[in-house]
Amino acid sequence: MSAETNNPGLKRTLGPVMLWGLGVGYVISGEYFGWNLGLPLGGTYGMLAATVVMTVLYVTFILSYTELACAMPKAGGVFVYAGRALGPVGAFFAGLVQIVEFVFAPPAIASAIAAYIAQKYGGLNREMIAIVAFLVFTGINAWGVRQAAIFELGVTILAVVELLVFMAVVAPSFEPANLAIDPLPNGWGGAFACLPFAMWFYLAIEGVANAAEEAKDPQRNVAIGFSAAIFTLVTLALGVFFTATAVGGWRAIVYPPGSTVESDAPLPLALAQVVAVESPLYTMLLGIGLLGLIASFHGIILAAGRATMEMGRSGFLPRPLGRVNAKTQTPIVALFVNLVFGVVAILSGRTGEIITLACFGAVSLYIVSMISLVLLRRNEPDLPRPYKAIAYPVFPLVALVLSVLTLIAFVVTNPEIAAVFAAILVVGFVYYFAIGRSRVDEEALRSS
Repeated sequence: MSAETNNPGLKRTLGPVMLWGLGVGYVISGEYFGWNLGLPLGGTYGMLAATVVMTVLYVTFILSYTELACAMPKAGGVFVYAGRALGPVGAFFAGLVQIVEFVFAPPAIASAIAAYIAQKYGGLNREMIAIVAFLVFTGINAWGVRQAAIFELGVTILAVVELLVFMAVVAPSFEPANLAIDPLPNGWGGAFACLPFAMWFYLAIEGVANAAEEAKDPQRNVAIGFSAAIFTLVTLALGVFFTATAVGGWRAIVYPPGSTVESDAPLPLALAQVVAVESPLYTMLLGIGLLGLIASFHGIILAAGRATMEMGRSGFLPRPLGRVNAKTQTPIVALFVNLVFGVVAILSGRTGEIITLACFGAVSLYIVSMISLVLLRRNEPDLPRPYKAIAYPVFPLVALVLSVLTLIAFVVTNPEIAAVFAAILVVGFVYYFAIGRSRVDEEALRSS
């Protein structure tokens, strides 16, 4: 028997707690780094405004998106939903932007892992640390989904605990006046430039949908996992934002002492203002904090593998990408192709730009998924929906409008990255119309 098969089957092993662990784990690195890179653009007030907007967007989005995930629990996530609602072209667009999000988020996180390690061991090569991390965690994901999910749950719980401990340690040094230090360096217009970095607080929680095919009783467990994850993340995001910035002002968690280079490790910078760098507490929190980055890194690699696999399995991308290893029941080919793109991104050394590119993919995913939700409600009213979007149609429309406005803000404030994103879409659609379209079973796609 071949080690691989073109008719893959993913193993159903995930319960609601593991899905919560995946949902929080995909995102939790956003509480540890990335968001602070928006502070030089918008200051405390601009970043806070952007965070509030993103919080509303994500709460309304997840409470709507869960309907699709429960109705169609497939590894392709939005790719499957858009295929049923919009047909092959919509499916390809959705799958492509999902891959952009999930493939480019991990290298940004890998760079942050290297930055955290460099806080303690400054002589190590950061790019090499990031690449080694990518190799190790791609290997864990290739090993098996249950092993990967158990590992993810463990590191996620530790990472949540560490954030709570961090907030408890720095809270006594909370000074409200520090929030007002240079709060709008570029006026309120700077808040628009903060949006990609505020999105980093929640980016990739939608990856839970890509694990739905591997969930036990997905119609019930996905809804529980999604809802618990988003409310956990809202609490952590707001808590970290206020406690970290109020210790010494926003500049203190963006620029290391004596440096003008933006840091990928804001929480250690905040912590160093409260406890000595040489203290056991600092070392312990730094080590556990590293697990938060690992949780997201590992989890998004898992989601990215499923997203790429589904595009190959459906014929939109080369079919070898859709193969699942018969022994491990994991998409090994897709995982290692994603690894190659991740290493190239790491070597670029442009963490902020990579974060923004991932956000372009994410917000496009949110737009097409909310359109798909509305169209399926209208065109397929009898589709089984074990979970229905809360406050329909208000919540889906709020999520859609905020996503469109966010995309416009991204384009206006990041024209060069918008051009790169557009180029990826153009190349993708050239491939689709030249090769991919002839391989797709349109009837099967619409009945997924």
